[in-house]
Amino acid sequence: MIEIKNLVKSFPDRCVLDDISADIKEGELFSVIGPSGIGKSTFIKCLIRLLRPDSGRIIVDGQDIASMTNEFALAKVRRSFGYLFQEGALFDSLTVLENVAFGLKYLTDIPGSEYPRVVKEKLALVGLKDVEHLKPAELSVGMKKRVSLARSVAAEPKYMLYDEPTTGLDPVTTGMVKDLILDMREKLKITSIVVTHDLNLALEISSRVAMLYAGEFVEVSEPSRFRQSEHKGVKEFMEISHLSRK
Repeated sequence: MIEIKNLVKSFPDRCVLDDISADIKEGELFSVIGPSGIGKSTFIKCLIRLLRPDSGRIIVDGQDIASMTNEFALAKVRRSFGYLFQEGALFDSLTVLENVAFGLKYLTDIPGSEYPRVVKEKLALVGLKDVEHLKPAELSVGMKKRVSLARSVAAEPKYMLYDEPTTGLDPVTTGMVKDLILDMREKLKITSIVVTHDLNLALEISSRVAMLYAGEFVEVSEPSRFRQSEHKGVKEFMEISHLSRK
């Protein structure tokens, strides 16, 4: 379980996260939505302590990592997380095998001789085979997303973070990514946190949806209840998202 208590994060020009609290339950798929620039990526970076909050608590499996200063202890907690970056962040100079195996050396005790087997297994998990020798430039956009996801789950994390997973994708590839997220949750029984501006994606895949508005979570509820929210910010965002689909 992840517990966020009174989380605050400011930058010189504004307060991005202002007293945010939420509990993310084991095994659920929790989405944070809101327009671009609202602070969703700041939230997810605080969650994995790529950014240090100004105040508040982030309790991961009983440990408060918000104020943690011991780098060894922090690195150990981070190993519980897989992170699918918005742009995939594959290394262009490495093969698919080398990309997927990249974290195994630092995050696991798996011997190097086992890397090809693990990579093949994780690629099969995301629907790819016989691509280990290819470079990222030889892959389609959809295949790059799959490889990035295979790399993210290679070390078998307990939690999976998705940062704007469908940004810039066509509808077909967006649908593929949606299915992949659901597939990973089902196959790996993994707790998933998605930050996205794609309201329809969030409503289709999530156990619960949290709306980030003016630095706060103004609505945190199941999709059916979220659709009925009377909060002004939620209603405006749903209307804009509906119009953008027409």
